[in-house]
Amino acid sequence: MPATITLKAIPDDIYTRLKASAEANRRSLNSEILVCLESRLMPARLPAADQLAAIRALRDRLPAAKFQHEDIDVLKRGGRA
Repeated sequence: MPATITLKAIPDDIYTRLKASAEANRRSLNSEILVCLESRLMPARLPAADQLAAIRALRDRLPAAKFQHEDIDVLKRGGRA
């Protein structure tokens, strides 16, 4: 069962930023605080090997490239001379 806590003496600037963030994200203040805590305490970071596997799987699903990497580099640098 989820626990209930009460926060006391929250500095005005932190409260103002939390309230603004909650409104911007269309969340209640409680939900916004939970999202902040979860993102800080329970980051959803995959190990590097899993991230690389996901990137390669995504790349394999993309259509074949019409350009070679060297062609893309030349085009990117074209206006930088």
